[in-house]
Amino acid sequence: MSDPAPRRFTVPPAAAGERLDRFLADRCPDLSRSAVQRAVAAGRVTVDGMPAPSRTRLRPGQQVTLVPLPPPPATAVPQDIPLRVVYEDAHLLVVDKPAGLVVHPAPGHPDGTLVNAVLHHRGGAGALPGEPLRPGLVHRLDRDTSGLLVVALTEAAHRDLAAQLQERTLGRAYHAVCWGRWAEDAGEIAAPLARHPRHRQRMAVVADGRPALTRYRVLSDHGFAQLVEAQLATGRTHQIRVHFAWRHHPVVGDPVYGDDRRARGVHSLDRRRADRLVAVAGRQMLHAAWLRLRHPATGETLVLGAPWPDDLRAAVTALGGEPDRFDPGAGGTPPWTG
Repeated sequence: MSDPAPRRFTVPPAAAGERLDRFLADRCPDLSRSAVQRAVAAGRVTVDGMPAPSRTRLRPGQQVTLVPLPPPPATAVPQDIPLRVVYEDAHLLVVDKPAGLVVHPAPGHPDGTLVNAVLHHRGGAGALPGEPLRPGLVHRLDRDTSGLLVVALTEAAHRDLAAQLQERTLGRAYHAVCWGRWAEDAGEIAAPLARHPRHRQRMAVVADGRPALTRYRVLSDHGFAQLVEAQLATGRTHQIRVHFAWRHHPVVGDPVYGDDRRARGVHSLDRRRADRLVAVAGRQMLHAAWLRLRHPATGETLVLGAPWPDDLRAAVTALGGEPDRFDPGAGGTPPWTG
Protein backbone atom coordinates (compact mmCIF):
# COMPACT_ATOMS: atom_id res chain seq x y z
CA MET A 1 0.00 0.00 0.00
CA SER A 2 1.45 3.38 -1.01
CA ASP A 3 1.90 6.18 1.50
CA PRO A 4 -0.75 8.93 1.70
CA ALA A 5 0.16 12.23 0.04
CA PRO A 6 2.33 14.60 2.13
CA ARG A 7 0.60 17.54 3.80
CA ARG A 8 2.56 20.79 3.93
CA PHE A 9 1.94 23.84 6.08
CA THR A 10 3.59 27.19 6.67
CA VAL A 11 3.44 28.30 10.31
CA PRO A 12 1.48 31.60 10.54
CA PRO A 13 2.29 34.29 13.11
CA ALA A 14 -0.81 33.34 15.11
CA ALA A 15 0.66 29.86 15.73
CA ALA A 16 3.97 31.11 17.15
CA GLY A 17 5.00 28.98 20.12
CA GLU A 18 2.41 26.27 19.45
CA ARG A 19 3.41 22.64 19.92
CA LEU A 20 4.03 20.73 16.72
CA ASP A 21 1.54 17.94 17.46
CA ARG A 22 -1.27 20.33 18.37
CA PHE A 23 -0.53 22.51 15.32
CA LEU A 24 -0.92 19.51 13.01
CA ALA A 25 -3.94 18.04 14.79
CA ASP A 26 -5.79 21.36 14.49
CA ARG A 27 -5.07 21.48 10.76
CA CYS A 28 -5.81 17.85 9.99
CA PRO A 29 -9.35 17.24 11.29
CA ASP A 30 -9.25 13.63 10.08
CA LEU A 31 -6.30 12.83 12.37
CA SER A 32 -6.31 12.66 16.15
CA ARG A 33 -3.51 14.19 18.14
CA SER A 34 -2.34 10.69 19.05
CA ALA A 35 -2.28 9.76 15.35
CA VAL A 36 -0.10 12.82 14.70
CA GLN A 37 2.19 11.80 17.55
CA ARG A 38 2.53 8.31 16.09
CA ALA A 39 3.47 9.83 12.76
CA VAL A 40 6.06 11.97 14.51
CA ALA A 41 7.46 8.93 16.32
CA ALA A 42 7.72 7.13 12.98
CA GLY A 43 9.77 9.99 11.51
CA ARG A 44 7.04 11.09 9.14
CA VAL A 45 6.94 14.73 10.29
CA THR A 46 9.59 17.34 9.52
CA VAL A 47 10.09 21.01 10.36
CA ASP A 48 12.15 22.85 7.74
CA GLY A 49 13.16 19.47 6.35
CA MET A 50 14.36 17.97 9.65
CA PRO A 51 12.53 15.44 11.88
CA ALA A 52 11.22 17.07 15.04
CA PRO A 53 9.61 15.79 18.26
CA SER A 54 5.96 16.43 19.13
CA ARG A 55 6.89 18.98 21.80
CA THR A 56 8.68 21.25 19.31
CA ARG A 57 7.54 24.88 19.66
CA LEU A 58 7.01 26.40 16.24
CA ARG A 59 8.13 29.75 14.83
CA PRO A 60 6.37 31.80 12.15
CA GLY A 61 7.47 30.95 8.63
CA GLN A 62 8.66 27.43 9.36
CA GLN A 63 7.67 24.72 6.87
CA VAL A 64 5.96 21.68 8.40
CA THR A 65 5.46 18.49 6.41
CA LEU A 66 3.41 15.50 7.51
CA VAL A 67 3.17 12.15 5.75
CA PRO A 68 0.32 10.35 7.55
CA LEU A 69 0.64 6.71 8.41
CA PRO A 70 -1.07 4.36 5.95
CA PRO A 71 -4.73 3.56 6.67
CA PRO A 72 -5.61 0.31 8.43
CA PRO A 73 -6.35 -2.86 6.45
CA ALA A 74 -9.87 -3.40 5.12
CA THR A 75 -10.52 -6.16 7.63
CA ALA A 76 -9.12 -7.04 11.03
CA VAL A 77 -6.95 -10.14 11.32
CA PRO A 78 -6.56 -12.54 14.27
CA GLN A 79 -3.54 -11.99 16.51
CA ASP A 80 -2.41 -13.93 19.54
CA ILE A 81 -2.74 -11.16 22.14
CA PRO A 82 -3.53 -11.91 25.82
CA LEU A 83 -7.22 -11.46 26.58
CA ARG A 84 -8.87 -11.18 29.99
CA VAL A 85 -12.20 -12.96 29.66
CA VAL A 86 -14.78 -12.15 32.34
CA TYR A 87 -17.75 -13.98 30.78
CA GLU A 88 -18.24 -16.05 27.65
CA ASP A 89 -20.89 -18.26 26.08
CA ALA A 90 -22.15 -18.91 22.56
CA HIS A 91 -23.79 -15.50 22.31
CA LEU A 92 -21.53 -12.91 23.90
CA LEU A 93 -18.09 -12.29 25.30
CA VAL A 94 -17.23 -9.80 28.04
CA VAL A 95 -13.58 -8.81 28.40
CA ASP A 96 -11.60 -6.69 30.84
CA LYS A 97 -9.58 -4.36 28.63
CA PRO A 98 -6.27 -3.13 30.01
CA ALA A 99 -5.35 0.53 29.73
CA GLY A 100 -3.20 1.21 26.67
CA LEU A 101 -4.94 -1.30 24.40
CA VAL A 102 -6.76 0.21 21.42
CA VAL A 103 -10.18 -1.35 20.85
CA HIS A 104 -10.23 -1.69 17.04
CA PRO A 105 -7.96 -1.05 14.04
CA ALA A 106 -7.78 2.57 12.87
CA PRO A 107 -5.25 4.83 11.14
CA GLY A 108 -2.00 4.53 13.06
CA HIS A 109 -3.20 1.33 14.76
CA PRO A 110 -3.64 -1.22 11.96
CA ASP A 111 -3.35 -4.16 14.35
CA GLY A 112 -2.45 -5.10 17.90
CA THR A 113 -5.94 -4.18 19.08
CA LEU A 114 -8.60 -5.80 21.24
CA VAL A 115 -10.50 -6.81 18.09
CA ASN A 116 -7.44 -8.67 16.78
CA ALA A 117 -7.19 -10.48 20.12
CA VAL A 118 -10.90 -11.39 20.12
CA LEU A 119 -10.73 -12.76 16.58
CA HIS A 120 -7.85 -15.02 17.55
CA HIS A 121 -9.69 -16.12 20.68
CA ARG A 122 -12.82 -16.96 18.68
CA GLY A 123 -11.09 -18.89 15.92
CA GLY A 124 -10.32 -16.45 13.12
CA ALA A 125 -11.53 -13.70 10.82
CA GLY A 126 -15.18 -13.80 9.83
CA ALA A 127 -16.15 -15.34 13.17
CA LEU A 128 -18.01 -12.26 14.43
CA PRO A 129 -20.91 -10.10 13.18
CA GLY A 130 -20.68 -6.40 12.38
CA GLU A 131 -18.28 -4.14 10.48
CA PRO A 132 -15.02 -5.64 9.16
CA LEU A 133 -12.84 -3.47 11.42
CA ARG A 134 -15.23 -3.50 14.39
CA PRO A 135 -16.61 -7.03 14.42
CA GLY A 136 -18.87 -7.77 17.36
CA LEU A 137 -18.46 -4.36 18.96
CA VAL A 138 -21.49 -2.76 20.58
CA HIS A 139 -19.67 -0.01 22.48
CA ARG A 140 -16.08 1.14 22.92
CA LEU A 141 -13.61 2.31 25.52
CA ASP A 142 -10.88 4.92 25.08
CA ARG A 143 -7.39 3.49 24.69
CA ASP A 144 -6.31 4.56 28.18
CA THR A 145 -9.56 3.64 29.92
CA SER A 146 -9.55 0.17 31.46
CA GLY A 147 -12.41 -2.18 32.20
CA LEU A 148 -15.39 -4.03 30.83
CA LEU A 149 -16.44 -4.24 27.20
CA VAL A 150 -19.04 -6.57 25.69
CA VAL A 151 -18.63 -8.24 22.29
CA ALA A 152 -21.53 -9.85 20.42
CA LEU A 153 -20.77 -13.27 18.94
CA THR A 154 -23.89 -13.68 16.78
CA GLU A 155 -25.97 -11.42 14.56
CA ALA A 156 -28.96 -11.82 16.87
CA ALA A 157 -26.91 -10.90 19.94
CA HIS A 158 -25.43 -7.91 18.13
CA ARG A 159 -28.89 -6.57 17.27
CA ASP A 160 -30.22 -7.18 20.78
CA LEU A 161 -27.28 -5.58 22.60
CA ALA A 162 -27.33 -2.61 20.24
CA ALA A 163 -31.02 -2.16 21.03
CA GLN A 164 -30.28 -2.27 24.77
CA LEU A 165 -27.67 0.42 24.28
CA GLN A 166 -30.13 2.52 22.28
CA GLU A 167 -32.87 2.04 24.88
CA ARG A 168 -30.40 2.94 27.68
CA THR A 169 -30.97 -0.35 29.50
CA LEU A 170 -27.39 -1.55 29.12
CA GLY A 171 -25.85 -0.31 32.35
CA ARG A 172 -22.24 0.89 32.49
CA ALA A 173 -20.71 2.17 35.71
CA TYR A 174 -17.22 3.66 35.85
CA HIS A 175 -14.92 4.50 38.73
CA ALA A 176 -12.86 7.66 38.42
CA VAL A 177 -10.48 9.66 40.57
CA CYS A 178 -11.10 13.33 39.88
CA TRP A 179 -9.88 16.67 41.17
CA GLY A 180 -11.76 18.84 43.65
CA ARG A 181 -14.73 18.35 45.96
CA TRP A 182 -18.14 18.10 44.34
CA ALA A 183 -20.74 20.45 45.79
CA GLU A 184 -23.23 17.57 45.89
CA ASP A 185 -22.50 13.94 46.67
CA ALA A 186 -24.69 12.74 43.81
CA GLY A 187 -26.33 14.25 40.77
CA GLU A 188 -26.64 14.40 37.01
CA ILE A 189 -24.71 16.20 34.31
CA ALA A 190 -26.93 16.88 31.30
CA ALA A 191 -24.86 18.78 28.75
CA PRO A 192 -24.79 18.24 24.96
CA LEU A 193 -21.51 17.15 23.40
CA ALA A 194 -19.93 17.70 19.99
CA ARG A 195 -16.54 18.22 18.42
CA HIS A 196 -14.64 21.15 19.84
CA PRO A 197 -15.16 24.10 17.45
CA ARG A 198 -11.39 24.68 17.10
CA HIS A 199 -9.64 21.53 18.32
CA ARG A 200 -11.39 18.95 16.19
CA GLN A 201 -9.84 15.91 17.89
CA ARG A 202 -11.39 16.97 21.20
CA MET A 203 -14.98 16.89 22.38
CA ALA A 204 -16.67 19.75 24.20
CA VAL A 205 -19.97 20.88 25.67
CA VAL A 206 -21.65 22.62 22.73
CA ALA A 207 -25.13 24.12 22.75
CA ASP A 208 -26.26 22.33 19.58
CA GLY A 209 -24.40 19.08 20.30
CA ARG A 210 -25.89 15.64 20.83
CA PRO A 211 -27.72 15.11 24.14
CA ALA A 212 -25.51 13.53 26.79
CA LEU A 213 -26.36 12.51 30.35
CA THR A 214 -23.98 11.29 33.05
CA ARG A 215 -25.09 10.32 36.56
CA TYR A 216 -22.52 10.44 39.32
CA ARG A 217 -22.10 9.80 43.02
CA VAL A 218 -19.12 10.35 45.27
CA LEU A 219 -17.79 7.11 46.72
CA SER A 220 -15.07 8.57 48.93
CA ASP A 221 -14.03 12.15 49.67
CA HIS A 222 -10.35 12.95 50.09
CA GLY A 223 -10.55 16.72 50.13
CA PHE A 224 -8.63 17.86 47.07
CA ALA A 225 -9.66 14.76 45.10
CA GLN A 226 -12.51 12.27 45.18
CA LEU A 227 -13.31 8.76 44.06
CA VAL A 228 -16.49 8.99 42.01
CA GLU A 229 -18.79 6.50 40.33
CA ALA A 230 -20.26 7.59 36.99
CA GLN A 231 -23.07 5.90 35.12
CA LEU A 232 -23.64 6.53 31.43
CA ALA A 233 -27.19 7.17 30.29
CA THR A 234 -25.77 8.00 26.86
CA GLY A 235 -22.48 6.94 25.32
CA ARG A 236 -20.87 9.91 23.59
CA THR A 237 -17.18 10.01 22.80
CA HIS A 238 -15.14 10.94 25.92
CA GLN A 239 -18.42 11.66 27.72
CA ILE A 240 -17.35 11.23 31.36
CA ARG A 241 -14.01 12.94 30.80
CA VAL A 242 -15.61 15.98 29.14
CA HIS A 243 -18.55 16.25 31.55
CA PHE A 244 -16.29 16.05 34.60
CA ALA A 245 -13.86 18.61 33.18
CA TRP A 246 -16.77 20.92 32.29
CA ARG A 247 -17.90 20.75 35.92
CA HIS A 248 -14.32 21.63 36.97
CA HIS A 249 -13.59 18.14 38.27
CA PRO A 250 -11.33 16.67 35.56
CA VAL A 251 -10.19 13.07 35.80
CA VAL A 252 -6.73 12.76 37.34
CA GLY A 253 -4.10 11.86 34.74
CA ASP A 254 -6.25 12.82 31.75
CA PRO A 255 -3.80 14.16 29.11
CA VAL A 256 -6.50 15.91 27.06
CA TYR A 257 -9.12 17.26 29.45
CA GLY A 258 -7.26 17.02 32.76
CA ASP A 259 -5.37 19.52 34.87
CA ASP A 260 -2.82 17.74 37.06
CA ARG A 261 -1.15 21.10 37.69
CA ARG A 262 -3.82 21.49 40.36
CA ALA A 263 -1.58 19.40 42.62
CA ARG A 264 0.64 22.48 43.02
CA GLY A 265 -2.27 24.45 44.46
CA VAL A 266 -3.17 21.87 47.09
CA HIS A 267 -2.75 22.93 50.73
CA SER A 268 0.76 22.26 52.00
CA LEU A 269 -0.51 19.64 54.44
CA ASP A 270 -1.85 17.61 51.50
CA ARG A 271 0.89 18.34 48.97
CA ARG A 272 2.70 15.05 49.44
CA ARG A 273 -0.50 13.07 48.81
CA ALA A 274 -1.31 15.17 45.76
CA ASP A 275 2.17 14.74 44.29
CA ARG A 276 2.03 11.02 44.92
CA LEU A 277 -1.37 10.81 43.24
CA VAL A 278 -0.03 12.46 40.09
CA ALA A 279 3.07 10.27 40.14
CA VAL A 280 1.13 6.98 40.18
CA ALA A 281 -1.51 8.11 37.65
CA GLY A 282 0.28 7.31 34.42
CA ARG A 283 -2.98 7.60 32.48
CA GLN A 284 -6.51 8.84 33.07
CA MET A 285 -7.86 7.28 36.27
CA LEU A 286 -11.03 5.96 34.66
CA HIS A 287 -12.12 2.32 34.87
CA ALA A 288 -15.25 0.63 33.48
CA ALA A 289 -15.93 -1.24 36.71
CA TRP A 290 -19.43 -2.67 36.27
CA LEU A 291 -21.60 -3.86 33.40
CA ARG A 292 -25.28 -4.80 33.54
CA LEU A 293 -27.10 -6.28 30.57
CA ARG A 294 -30.00 -8.52 29.60
CA HIS A 295 -28.69 -11.71 28.08
CA PRO A 296 -29.76 -11.61 24.41
CA ALA A 297 -30.76 -15.29 24.34
CA THR A 298 -32.00 -16.17 27.84
CA GLY A 299 -33.27 -12.80 29.08
CA GLU A 300 -31.28 -13.26 32.30
CA THR A 301 -29.83 -10.10 33.86
CA LEU A 302 -26.04 -10.27 34.03
CA VAL A 303 -24.10 -7.99 36.37
CA LEU A 304 -20.35 -8.27 35.90
CA GLY A 305 -17.43 -6.51 37.53
CA ALA A 306 -13.79 -5.89 36.59
CA PRO A 307 -11.11 -5.70 39.30
CA TRP A 308 -9.32 -2.39 39.59
CA PRO A 309 -5.95 -2.32 37.82
CA ASP A 310 -2.86 -1.74 39.93
CA ASP A 311 -2.54 1.95 39.00
CA LEU A 312 -6.08 2.79 40.13
CA ARG A 313 -5.55 0.94 43.41
CA ALA A 314 -2.29 2.84 43.87
CA ALA A 315 -4.05 6.16 43.21
CA VAL A 316 -6.77 5.51 45.78
CA THR A 317 -4.16 4.27 48.26
CA ALA A 318 -2.12 7.46 47.69
CA LEU A 319 -5.20 9.43 48.73
CA GLY A 320 -5.50 7.42 51.92
CA GLY A 321 -8.55 5.55 50.66
CA GLU A 322 -9.61 1.92 51.01
CA PRO A 323 -9.40 0.18 47.62
CA ASP A 324 -11.02 -3.05 48.84
CA ARG A 325 -14.16 -1.18 49.80
CA PHE A 326 -15.09 -0.37 46.19
CA ASP A 327 -12.93 -2.60 43.95
CA PRO A 328 -15.23 -5.12 42.20
CA GLY A 329 -12.45 -7.66 42.53
CA ALA A 330 -12.20 -7.28 46.29
CA GLY A 331 -15.72 -7.09 47.62
CA GLY A 332 -17.07 -3.90 46.06
CA THR A 333 -20.77 -3.96 45.16
CA PRO A 334 -22.48 -2.85 41.94
CA PRO A 335 -24.66 0.26 41.91
CA TRP A 336 -27.75 -1.64 40.73
CA THR A 337 -30.19 -3.70 42.75
CA GLY A 338 -33.01 -5.94 41.73
